[in-house]
Amino acid sequence: MAGDEAEYGDILAVLGRQLGEQAAQDADPGGRRRLTGVHFEYAADPRAVHDMAGDSGYSLASNWFTQLLAQLAVANSITKSQLCVFLFVAGGQLPGTGITQYTQQEITDGLNRIAAQKGGKMITRSTVNRAVQALCGYNWVEKAGNGRIQINVRLWFHGNSTAQHQVLGEIADRHEHDTEAFPYAVGPQGAYQEELDLGFAVEQTVRGKRRTG
Repeated sequence: MAGDEAEYGDILAVLGRQLGEQAAQDADPGGRRRLTGVHFEYAADPRAVHDMAGDSGYSLASNWFTQLLAQLAVANSITKSQLCVFLFVAGGQLPGTGITQYTQQEITDGLNRIAAQKGGKMITRSTVNRAVQALCGYNWVEKAGNGRIQINVRLWFHGNSTAQHQVLGEIADRHEHDTEAFPYAVGPQGAYQEELDLGFAVEQTVRGKRRTG
């Protein structure tokens, strides 16, 4: 930063001299008066970074999906373990990839960290496994091989828009650009949202099916 600031100061000095010379010529064509100073004012930088707790950065989430999570929790249409597993892996994405590199044991240990300290009830690895399977069925996540999990980056993404579109392109290639497949099978339009509003269980709605009896 010191080098950058020095270069910036040099540029300002040159600019100041040029402005001063031009102002002096405009004020006194004969060049008999000399400008003794130039004053600069700076506005606040609109690109200031966010102030977020912790050292893990932050992610962008669909507002629709964030509210949906709350609705499903209140309606008991998603289990506590499924909700916790999703939030944990979504918050652990590698920046710009939508990928988490947690094994199911690492997810289990991570979720149990506070419970272990307090001697409370802890989640088991088998429960985490079932939750991951259910989340894949909801198209919220997808197994990416080698113990990796691909987050549906239309719902939750750690990275900028350019990186997100690159990830979406890679996912589309893997799924032969099927608009009905992961990650586009989840969204606020169509039967998924309509059936949720009617109170159907999420296990049925995420697959676009209606309960018949």
